[in-house]
Amino acid sequence: MTSKSRLSLAVIGICGLTACSTAQAPAKTNDPRSSDVTRDLERVRAVTAPFKDIAAAQAAGWPTSNPPCLASPSAGGMGHHYVNRAHVDDKVEVERPEILLYAPDGNGKQKLVAVEYIIPYRIRPRDAEPPMIFGQQLRRSDELSLWYLHVWAWEENSNGLFADWNPKVKCS
Repeated sequence: MTSKSRLSLAVIGICGLTACSTAQAPAKTNDPRSSDVTRDLERVRAVTAPFKDIAAAQAAGWPTSNPPCLASPSAGGMGHHYVNRAHVDDKVEVERPEILLYAPDGNGKQKLVAVEYIIPYRIRPRDAEPPMIFGQQLRRSDELSLWYLHVWAWEENSNGLFADWNPKVKCS
């Protein structure tokens, strides 16, 4: 299996494995209303606003294939994870998320709901200092061999801005 295939499978598996395994509980230590988090949220929204139209995201390098929509009957959903492999490197940058998350809008289309930041362990080992973004440490997923953090930039989440699951996101 190629590293590209492994990364695709890792991202697809995030929903099923991270919430039920060694991943830490959703971070609520940073108040999403703080000025730094608010500023960063405005920055990520500004850079991803054009990608509300999935065709624009695909034209900018995001995949054209439709990954599965990830949901949990008890926790909610995450949606479809579109990974821009050109963004996967050794750092996380607010204006350069590695993943865009889309959810069905109920009208047969997909709407942008969140972004996700990841760094694979092959780039930043598990025992390294956790990467930080939005004032949050990225979480470890040992099963997927990566660091990750969701940011619900476009869909309010009652579980928190940085939670893995969103009860509002439905895959059907």
